[in-house]
Amino acid sequence: MKVLVCGAGGFIGESIAMRLARDGHTVVRGIRRPERASDIAVDYTVDRTPELWLDKLREVDAVVNAVGIITERGEQTFERIHAEAPIALFTACAMKGIRHIIQISALGAQSRETPYFASKCEADDFVLAQCTGARVIRPALVYGTAGTSARMFRTLASLPIHVLPAGGRQRLRPVHIDDLCDLVARMLDSNAGFAGSACIEAAGATETTYRDMLRIYRESMGLAKAFTIGIPATLMRWAAVACARVPGAMLTPDTWHMLQRGNTADAQPFANALGRAPLGIETFIDAREAPTLRAEAIAAWRNVLLRVALAIVWIVTALVSALAYPRAASLARLSHFGLQGLAADTALYGACALDVGFGVATLIRPGRVLWLSQMALMLFYTLLIAVALPEFLIEPFGPILKNVPILAILILLFNEERRA
Repeated sequence: MKVLVCGAGGFIGESIAMRLARDGHTVVRGIRRPERASDIAVDYTVDRTPELWLDKLREVDAVVNAVGIITERGEQTFERIHAEAPIALFTACAMKGIRHIIQISALGAQSRETPYFASKCEADDFVLAQCTGARVIRPALVYGTAGTSARMFRTLASLPIHVLPAGGRQRLRPVHIDDLCDLVARMLDSNAGFAGSACIEAAGATETTYRDMLRIYRESMGLAKAFTIGIPATLMRWAAVACARVPGAMLTPDTWHMLQRGNTADAQPFANALGRAPLGIETFIDAREAPTLRAEAIAAWRNVLLRVALAIVWIVTALVSALAYPRAASLARLSHFGLQGLAADTALYGACALDVGFGVATLIRPGRVLWLSQMALMLFYTLLIAVALPEFLIEPFGPILKNVPILAILILLFNEERRA
């Protein structure tokens, strides 16, 4: 069977396309920027009339629509991406006589409670009413090793402190990408004897809460128990409103509402359609891949943590030296280096300005040259102080000794900096 998978450049679409190809189907990947000779260009911000789809559907036997966005950006609106373009596609399928149509929707779409849900449900209702034999799958939160949301939740789980919105009591029943792909494959396999409903809610075997989901992922990656902090629902709602103004932000009033309402359903209809029980969240992370996923999750926030810590050291040191510490005491120490008068003032405030510059650059313009420059300056300061003020080497609070962990941070940042 020749199958057009729209959205094959995304996580779910790509997974479905790979599974169908393994099953022997001829898969045509519908993506915005074709990469292979067999790919076709599909742009849901443009392809919103049936006529634009007819040529794309030449000799196609089945269509899977796996295109979706979680937040709107520019021309990529929920109405265009989830409703107008899919409806145009489904209309063209009807005109071409294509009966095998699978629409990947979202669990909870039937509620129409948010613009995201409403746009999904609009396409669901249309394809079920107008296209004989069409099927709709409404998956819960989809987990897969390469999935964007899965990577985000593994990263959150790897943090030593779990920030729990409204206490993290929201009910969830995540579904594994392999189970979702199996269902699509069964729907297209004439020998599988699929007899499920035209609209199936795909939910995993285990119902959990948001807080327990993070705990399970953390334990599965081999990490010790994390501390938890609950964030009041009101504060989360305000944060969602604020974040809605940030392009690409995952936290918006829509996503906060969807998290609050939960993301769960009875798993039995899905199990019946699969012909077996779906996987549960406790099995999602295999013990063999746990070390790799743990390292990946920690790496996602380690660099930011180290840079923020380093920036604080540079900036606070500069502010303390320039504003808080007695100027006379600073000038007295500079006299040990032979600096007096204007030269001493220039050295003091010049060093403060340089420290502030390093701190700001650490936050906004990181790079290998910056890390090398900071290492060189720190080693230069250390050498000067060791020669001119050796008493600091045996100071009980170890002001010079603290340069050792700072040097270690700089070495890590230098080593992890990607090649330009």
